[in-house]
Amino acid sequence: MFNRMFALTLLFAFSSVISAENYSIGTGGQSGVYYPFGGALAKVWSEQVPDVNVKAEVTAASVENTIKVVRGDMIAGIAMGNVVLDAYKGEGKFKGKLPVKTLFALYPNLVHALTLDKSGITSLADLKGKRISLGAPASGTAVTSAALLESIGIDVKKDIDAVYLNYSETTNALANGQIDAGFIVGGQGVGAVTQIALTHKVNILPISAKESDAFIEAFPAYSSYTIPADTYNHVAAVPTLSVWNVLVVNAKMSDEMAYNLTKSAFENIEQVRKVVKAAEMTTPANANRLEGVPLHAGAQKYLDSL
Repeated sequence: MFNRMFALTLLFAFSSVISAENYSIGTGGQSGVYYPFGGALAKVWSEQVPDVNVKAEVTAASVENTIKVVRGDMIAGIAMGNVVLDAYKGEGKFKGKLPVKTLFALYPNLVHALTLDKSGITSLADLKGKRISLGAPASGTAVTSAALLESIGIDVKKDIDAVYLNYSETTNALANGQIDAGFIVGGQGVGAVTQIALTHKVNILPISAKESDAFIEAFPAYSSYTIPADTYNHVAAVPTLSVWNVLVVNAKMSDEMAYNLTKSAFENIEQVRKVVKAAEMTTPANANRLEGVPLHAGAQKYLDSL
């Protein structure tokens, strides 16, 4: 009798596992914040949401994640707010309006225009004629860096030698003298910048108030931000730009799924914060920080219940 009961228990457990739907959450490269953040969320969702099994997927980040969410290849994706706003409006990299909504905002990304101190480059204008990494292809970094340079009159096709590298490739190329500067648009304290600052004297180029104001007027998803002194080894406080990262989902996601994903994330956010410090900014109060793209109705339902 015991053996039969034990066998039935195993059968039920096995059936529950195989009946769970397998999903992925789009992140970014492994040297950024998106990947560990996505991995922590995937763990929470897999443990807390019935019949859902989620894994973090390494991707080229924002643009790729947004497209794959719309195609139904991912349950959700981490993306920079400006990219999601472009997708919603059918602008920028997107030829038409896409059916996207957000679950909630995560934390702000900061623009790091990175050079070595010995390069002699001290401003964005100095990048003209230089070999520059604009970020990984199909990433929010690439979208932002190109738009920023264009906004100060630098044509990325004519005025610079542009290459497209992810975070770790960018810092490696910078350290090896293969590029003059590179853009990393990531959370405060992003690992790739932290690591190179420990072994090389680096500069983060300031974005002046005039440059910021002009850029924000054209791209209202951004705001000005000052990276505090010593966030990175021997780097003084520097003015830059920030844009919120969000969880983008397909607008056709069921209200029940959106509610469950949002509820489980916020009720277990301390687990995520143990993995990613940036998750300290992931709060219900900040959930709607991206203006212009509506929250999914299921996510809004949970937030309204608080």
